[in-house]
Amino acid sequence: MRDERLIQLAKTLVNHSIELKENERVMITGSVQAKPLMKEIIREVHRVGAEPFLDLRDDELMVEVVKKSTKSSAEIQRNWLERKLEDLDAFIFVRAVENDAEMSGVPSDILQEYGKVIRSVNTVIMNERKWVLLNYPTPAAAQKAKMGTEQYEDYLLEVCSVDYKKLAEKQKPLVELLERTDKVRLVAPNTDLAFSIKDIPVIASHGKRNIPDGEVFTSPVIDSVNGMISFNTPCPYRGITFNNVSLTFKDGKIIDATSDNTEKLNEILDSDEGARYVGEFAIGLNPLINDPVGDILFDEKINGSIHFTPGQAYEDADNGNRSMVHWDMVLIMKKAFGGGEIYFDDQLIQKDGIFQPAELQGLNPEQLLKKEEEVKV
Repeated sequence: MRDERLIQLAKTLVNHSIELKENERVMITGSVQAKPLMKEIIREVHRVGAEPFLDLRDDELMVEVVKKSTKSSAEIQRNWLERKLEDLDAFIFVRAVENDAEMSGVPSDILQEYGKVIRSVNTVIMNERKWVLLNYPTPAAAQKAKMGTEQYEDYLLEVCSVDYKKLAEKQKPLVELLERTDKVRLVAPNTDLAFSIKDIPVIASHGKRNIPDGEVFTSPVIDSVNGMISFNTPCPYRGITFNNVSLTFKDGKIIDATSDNTEKLNEILDSDEGARYVGEFAIGLNPLINDPVGDILFDEKINGSIHFTPGQAYEDADNGNRSMVHWDMVLIMKKAFGGGEIYFDDQLIQKDGIFQPAELQGLNPEQLLKKEEEVKV
């Protein structure tokens, strides 16, 4: 029996996220585990008169490819992918995680070299093609979220179903305020961090690149970050989860980094020069995502949270930082998680996860979830 929720999600991906048009070509990438959703996506692509192409992936097999890869073999892979890109207008990436730590056994130097070679392809996809990324519910993801499989499936499909058009409208005042802001300050337990975002573009995210979605992001002026920030959610990176991550900045650079795995944390931050500088600052806004589930695609959208990102900046909110690393780290500032405050140019903007200025209160969860009253004649 077809699941109506998957049918609706496929419609959102094809028509809202990538706005696929007649005769356009889209690559649908995913694993066999995500077949029920991928089938609905293919049907919806056909319905709009576009052309679907399929790329099936398997993480376990990919490990075998990457762990013995050479620069030469990675360059051949990159060249194949570049030729593929010439024929494609859009991408839908459906991840179905079986083992989040699958790549953890691949030596870091090989992963870094492979990433450097392939990065040019990812840059073209991210900046010159339409694309969207989402996760498909699996028992492994449910276990990580500490939920039953069916419970997690219901949760995932619910948080993906936010009214993204309404969210886009409510985000506008926040975008406008950020565009006028110079100095940002974050205050929370073991956190007092200040930086400038002056003249950096501000982007509202509402289902065009990620599903689930709900954030507004920009970047700090690269050398402006000073102070300390401590993250109260797990920080996963390439199959390794770091807890109690704390970063200290001076003139934009991470000069001290600690966690429950400090040595590995610093190894990642030493991947290249840009990994110790920050490429993104964002405010989470999804009204249905309230707690961390160990998946950054969800956790970075938690309402009442911010994320700060060592590494590569996005080109549409660019501060010039370049790195093979892009590591979103989440700090939840709601009262239940210890509370916190966000200031723009010394004005209190958010306290304990609740927006304070009248023009931003429409972004608070109860307002975003409020049903519009029918107009009575």
